[in-house]
Amino acid sequence: MSRESVLIVDDEPTIRESLADILSDEGYQVLAAPDGQEALRLVRAQPPDLVLLDIWLPGMDGLQCLQALRKEAPWVPVVMITGHGSVELAVKSIKLGAYDFLEKPLSMERVLLTVQRALQYSRLQQENRALREGLQQRPVLIGSSEAMQRLRQEIHLAAQSSAKVLIRGESGSGKELVARLLHELSQRRQGPFVALNCAAIPQELIESELFGHEKGAFTGASEAKQGRLELAHRGTLFLDEVGDMSLPTQAKLLRVLETQSFQRVGGTRTIQVDVRVLAATNKDLRREIQEGRFREDLYWRLNVIPIEVPPLRQHREDIPELSEHFLSQIALEHGRAPKRLSPQALRALMAHHWPGNVRELRNTLERLVIMSPSEEITAQDVSFLKEAPSGDLFGYQGLKEAREAFERQFILRKLTEHGWNISRTAEALGIERSNLHRKLKGYGIVPPKQS
Repeated sequence: MSRESVLIVDDEPTIRESLADILSDEGYQVLAAPDGQEALRLVRAQPPDLVLLDIWLPGMDGLQCLQALRKEAPWVPVVMITGHGSVELAVKSIKLGAYDFLEKPLSMERVLLTVQRALQYSRLQQENRALREGLQQRPVLIGSSEAMQRLRQEIHLAAQSSAKVLIRGESGSGKELVARLLHELSQRRQGPFVALNCAAIPQELIESELFGHEKGAFTGASEAKQGRLELAHRGTLFLDEVGDMSLPTQAKLLRVLETQSFQRVGGTRTIQVDVRVLAATNKDLRREIQEGRFREDLYWRLNVIPIEVPPLRQHREDIPELSEHFLSQIALEHGRAPKRLSPQALRALMAHHWPGNVRELRNTLERLVIMSPSEEITAQDVSFLKEAPSGDLFGYQGLKEAREAFERQFILRKLTEHGWNISRTAEALGIERSNLHRKLKGYGIVPPKQS
């Protein structure tokens, strides 16, 4: 865990040094500035957790500096340091937003107590802000590729109705994000969004989770419990990995979709609900139907509006935008300064196959933020990633993936043969330059001079 930082702003070197010694001994990271201009420069570079600010400073005085700090970093508490006869100014500083003030000569016990209280106040403020932001945060679909633009349009159109949606996509591609967007953009946005992962719950418990149960319905049912259907009343129920639901539960779900009513496990009372059902799966449900593992009538009930979420390898051009978003998000979560990717590191990310899709990309970036020692993530840092396999095309799951892998490697070879001259390479491939440019962008191929 990183140490809390304190910025000392005072034009007297002895005061800066004595405060720095004491605070360092207490485990704080200490920064120092002799005037307001230097203090603002340090705050802009990396905001501290607390500022100790002298009122009497050369040039920009303490009150002017305080007002500037309130604009630059309003969440950082500021404790003013006052000399004799400046208590009125200290009171004025409180009105301008200072947390507290200390009088000279400084009592080191008072200094430490004030610092502890100010930092505790700052932590509480940050927690409250994080909670508010978490409550207000809306899901967002990152990416400007044609695939993402098409997906975004489908979501907006589907959200306007209450029709059931079946979201299809590989694991980690963002199916739940699509479901949340469908809810947030719908007329049910004021109601609850309730998710149930059908693959993560044992089959013997999934009915209880979905429909709820009455007291004594089974061993361990010591009290009645509402199911996800009841909790989602007047909102949206998202059934993730619905292809893993057992056949008996599928039959009961089908009746709910037909009647919008059900009974709790062990109960006799019929409960009526108003719920929009969204479902998602990474399985081929048509094949599951053929093999007797999924009900065809349920499939047609759920598949009113089908939405396909593309795997990351099919919109690699979104990787820079996704990476920038995740790096900022991860830095905020871990309380670190945002890191940046070198061009070579970004090229390596775009060359990777990403079998785990967007989830794998985020997890990889989180690992890099934590484990990379410098502010810039280099190609060496991402050397554990492998490019999409080129030698063994039989390692792919489908013909489309194998075809894409071969095409990418073929284009790379022709580019190398023609010295990365786009016109000559396009002519050798028998395609237009504009078409080649689109393929380079889609496959994340960057000419060496741009790296």
